[in-house]
Amino acid sequence: MKNHLKIIFAGTPEFSVPTLIALNTNYSKVTHVLTQPDKRSGRGMKHSYSPVKKIALSHDIPIFQPITLKENNVYKMLEACKADILIVVAYGLIIPNNILALFPMGCYNVHASLLPRWRGAAPIHRAIESGDKTTGVTIMKVVEKLDAGPMVISKSFDLDENMTTGEVTKSLANIGAKLMSQIVSSIQKKETISMVEQNETLVTYAEKLNKLEARLNTNQPPEIILRKINSLNPYPGSSIIFRDKILKIWKATVSEIKEVSEKITVGELFTYDNELILKLKNGAIKIIELQPEGKNRMDASSFIRGYKIVEIEKIN
Repeated sequence: MKNHLKIIFAGTPEFSVPTLIALNTNYSKVTHVLTQPDKRSGRGMKHSYSPVKKIALSHDIPIFQPITLKENNVYKMLEACKADILIVVAYGLIIPNNILALFPMGCYNVHASLLPRWRGAAPIHRAIESGDKTTGVTIMKVVEKLDAGPMVISKSFDLDENMTTGEVTKSLANIGAKLMSQIVSSIQKKETISMVEQNETLVTYAEKLNKLEARLNTNQPPEIILRKINSLNPYPGSSIIFRDKILKIWKATVSEIKEVSEKITVGELFTYDNELILKLKNGAIKIIELQPEGKNRMDASSFIRGYKIVEIEKIN
């Protein structure tokens, strides 16, 4: 046990969990977890635990949940842990330099992009939304400036045009856990960790998601709309207004229909050949899975049966 590297792990969402689990090995041990404060959610506004907190509780790992890391009492609390390394995976708070200096073997971060592209809060969402063909995971040294530290290792991941943020997140989380395990093992063996500075001229920022982005703009081309739908699945979900209520669209493809009767307005749903179609300004999309407000998710066939949708027998 005396050779174990003592790790403080900082993370919050599901993306962080595989790395947290992977770090408890015969050469390293997570002694404390930092995660964001509990949030109220649901109809009863009860406190909900972050995925990282749930795992920490199940493994009896002590948990810290400060609102900020800038208070002196937080510094003293972390100093008393006498940890060797800080590992950060989607924690959500900026870590000040005085805390970074506490860890004699360094501070490292798992970031879900091929840096310097997509620094920031929503790298997977923005990569899908922008139509990137490739994304990946980068392990970097943590510095106070957001996602700006030198890079240790990265691994690319090919993006299929039909992949959702949820699907890509799971894959990248597992890749990140494997990469970080390699780095921590190398540190334990006292191997040299080489780093490469990021090229600041290539930096792009992945802005935090805004719920207002969920509303689809039916004036946009089908390909742009589909990327938006995939990027916002599973949260917060893309939507249109249908009969004065929110209708979420979870899965769709480009429709082969090129021209739609002028009797159907842009943004209107109709059926053609037993398919559910959303008319756009230029073209249309075929909806596969959707969710009316207050209802469960359903496939297009169930929706067509439950709602009287305009049926077009002929396209122009």
